[in-house]
Amino acid sequence: MNFNQTGIFDEIISTTEKLSKGYETLQQIDNVDVATTPKELVWQSDLVKLYHYKRETPAKCAIPVIVSFAMLNRQDVLDIQPDRSLMKKLLDEGLDIYIMDWGYPTKADRYLTMEDYIDGFLNDAVDYIRKSTKNKKIHMQGICQGGTYSMIYASLYPEKIKSLTTYVAPYDFSTNACMLYKWTKYIDVDTMVDTIGTIPGEMVDGAFGMLKPSMNISKYLGIMDSLEDKNKMLNFLRMEHWKSDLPAIAGEMYRKYLKDLFRDNKLIKGEFELGGRKVDLKNMTAPFLNVYATEDTIIPNESTLSIMDKIGSKDKKEYAFPGGHIGVFVGGKSQKELGPAVAKWVGEHS
Repeated sequence: MNFNQTGIFDEIISTTEKLSKGYETLQQIDNVDVATTPKELVWQSDLVKLYHYKRETPAKCAIPVIVSFAMLNRQDVLDIQPDRSLMKKLLDEGLDIYIMDWGYPTKADRYLTMEDYIDGFLNDAVDYIRKSTKNKKIHMQGICQGGTYSMIYASLYPEKIKSLTTYVAPYDFSTNACMLYKWTKYIDVDTMVDTIGTIPGEMVDGAFGMLKPSMNISKYLGIMDSLEDKNKMLNFLRMEHWKSDLPAIAGEMYRKYLKDLFRDNKLIKGEFELGGRKVDLKNMTAPFLNVYATEDTIIPNESTLSIMDKIGSKDKKEYAFPGGHIGVFVGGKSQKELGPAVAKWVGEHS
């Protein structure tokens, strides 16, 4: 085997220069801020908080919107930076937005159940908004796992929901289209919860990392050519900051989530129960907008789209977003196309 010694030497010099420029760029960055769109804390119950985004002008849509993200990550990705913020775009388009902050569960929270999250925290937050704004019904939006929980909520409390929008949410777990759906069917979640209690965020993140092992390598190789560009470096660091901010997961909630949904697929089968009540998807009669990502490698499209024939809504629409799971929140098309389209749809159903 012959080696091009000159080429190798040139590559070493080039890489050294890039690293040097990257160090100079990092010296210019004091802080990495995310979720900077102004908002105020308006309600709190234990570890869970509800924020209301501030508006400089009156909302075009008089009926407020409550947004909930997945509990496996922080909602900050919805407002990662001003020019890549789904929340800011919805505000700019005239919506009045409240957002759930599920907090950081500790070992003391291991016994929090799915009932605590949906019948408790989420329902109490909805009632706070309804009472404080004098609206019998409000709009609801849920992302990923938050979308699944929002669908369950809207099926149990249809009298409180004006419309429901979900983004890249899993509903039908029968597919084996990606490794996540295969693995979760065989995880011994009982032993995990009984042994650990509260599931560390790093453990879940490690599992997601194994879905595409090359991604953690390729992202660092990709940033090598942008080390001297401060703005691109900040974009990269903000996403890394969000990815590393990993809340733990309440054990009992996690147990039911994996067993009843991922393993036994009870929601789509009509067998899922919450607090002793069967969740009948036909009771979800509010107008429904179902956003899915055409290139989603985390939540297969068939998992998201299967819900359309199960719910009771007559006014229901699919929105095919041309991109991946995270691109729904931070991609350029999210700003230019998705945000305005969702705001327009919500406004038309107010």
